[in-house]
Amino acid sequence: MNKTELIVLMAEKAGVTQKVAGDVLDAFTSIVAETLGERREKVVITGFGTFEIRHRVQRSGVDPRTGERIVVPAQDTPAFRAGKLLKEAVKK
Repeated sequence: MNKTELIVLMAEKAGVTQKVAGDVLDAFTSIVAETLGERREKVVITGFGTFEIRHRVQRSGVDPRTGERIVVPAQDTPAFRAGKLLKEAVKK
């Protein structure tokens, strides 16, 4: 499913126009990105899941094109952990 298909389904389920559903989806994604990126806080949607930041430590690796050893710098990366209701829905 892509973003357009998701907007269509959201609009049908909520009984709103696709424009409104698209605006709500855009607002949701921007709020999650802002909360993770600027405020450095996790976003918990009970039953669905948690969006959080995970820190990856610096490590060594190999450039696959050249075979040269490189250092992959430490970085923060976004992560999603599924909640109980989402896990149960997928298991069925």
